Amino acid sequence: MLFLQGAARAEGPSAACLNLVEEGLVQLFVSGPILAEVQDVLTRPKLQRKFSALTHEFVDGFLQSLISKATLIHEVPRRFEYGRDPKDEPYINLALAAGATHLVSRDNDLLDLMRDPNFRAQFPTLTILDPVAFLQTSLQPGTSTQS
Repeated sequence: MLFLQGAARAEGPSAACLNLVEEGLVQLFVSGPILAEVQDVLTRPKLQRKFSALTHEFVDGFLQSLISKATLIHEVPRRFEYGRDPKDEPYINLALAAGATHLVSRDNDLLDLMRDPNFRAQFPTLTILDPVAFLQTSLQPGTSTQS
């Protein structure tokens, strides 16, 4: 959702998060499966009709920009299983494999993990937050972030 919103609306908080990556102020980690999902979502005909900016040329350029700025992690071990929403596991496992301090998402299943004491105890260095909260955190003086 963050990639879709960032690609479709250049003025929103998701785009502002991606701009931090463009400016080299935060580090973005991706994996092959994540990139494939982003491409799949951004090229869905229904979404392309809804967001006219999502032309094939734009999506190709967007993905190339992500790839050029991101750190690609080829092998992502499965350290976390999420029965509530298994489709979210690749994002958590990527964050863990990368040693990321932040996972930025609008997905409520992911955001709810911050209220799970077992998750917090198992992964105390990972914070999951929405784009607005991330922007507030990352713009504080002296803050270094990875997402």
